[in-house]
Amino acid sequence: MKLTIALLAGDGIGPEVIDQAVKVSNAIATKFKHEINWKPALTGAAAIDAVGDPYPAETHAVCLAADAVLFGAIGDPKYDNNPAATVRPEQGLLKMRQQLGLFANVRPTFTFPSLIDKSPLKRERIEGTNLVFLRELTGGIYFGERGRKDGGNTAFDTCTYTRSEVQRLAKKGFEMAMSRSKRLCCVDKANVLETSRLWRETVQAMEKDYPEVTVSYEFVDAVAMRLVQWPNEYDVLITENLFGDILTDEASVISGSMGLMPSASVGVETALFEPIHGSYPQAAGKDIANPLATVLSAAMMFEDAFALNEEAALIRKVVNDSLAAGFVTEDLAEGGA
Repeated sequence: MKLTIALLAGDGIGPEVIDQAVKVSNAIATKFKHEINWKPALTGAAAIDAVGDPYPAETHAVCLAADAVLFGAIGDPKYDNNPAATVRPEQGLLKMRQQLGLFANVRPTFTFPSLIDKSPLKRERIEGTNLVFLRELTGGIYFGERGRKDGGNTAFDTCTYTRSEVQRLAKKGFEMAMSRSKRLCCVDKANVLETSRLWRETVQAMEKDYPEVTVSYEFVDAVAMRLVQWPNEYDVLITENLFGDILTDEASVISGSMGLMPSASVGVETALFEPIHGSYPQAAGKDIANPLATVLSAAMMFEDAFALNEEAALIRKVVNDSLAAGFVTEDLAEGGA
């Protein structure tokens, strides 16, 4: 199979972890007789420095023409520490999601048998955890009207959702639940927020189309608590943008390191695969960054974008075997961060 993949290394440790994922992907392609055509492009701070735009039109064209996008990380402290900056690297990620129509973020959380004691949670609470969040990506408070008034002393951010936005995310959630344990949890704050009430009534109306799926509805604060108590009780969870942003980072520590978890952002025609960690600029160039989340994101890409299940399974097996043999980066070593 011929695969055209847009390669967006991004900032910080992004280029380093992407390099390792490319090596693994090329080895897989050789073994299974595939041909990968990598198409590098700029995004984030690297793109701002080069052309003044965190997601330039040239990069968008590369992504549109590709079969999938493999992405590293985004962010640079020189912009974080400059309140006057009008263009920031993270705007590139939001712009990319919006322009590519990437409306669903798929974030799995699972444990590795050889690393289970690296988790801050007790073994008996997390053993067997294998859950996945579907977070809505292009609506909600991150894309709502915002501003200042009263001479800058009052700030506002507006959260808006349409029924169709909820339906398309929930549809993916139901379909994923059907392929797994047939359990789906809708995470909201319907006791307070009108947008959450829309979420709940929309998902309830869709239940009849998926009679085999058992649906539960839980408030976001309750889920935040239960994720650290009994995460193995969850399977597929769907939620809005802000809640998902927070809960998926919370869930990521279950595995023992954010450097282990992959993710995908999917739309109707395009899918982007990326590690969940940030750009970790203080580690850039020191050869200590954990590339496994990016390698496992490549495995997700082979499986979800190209239906190459055997190739994805081999990558995951090799990762598990390497961890079991003790080949780990600083964040997983004894005494590591």
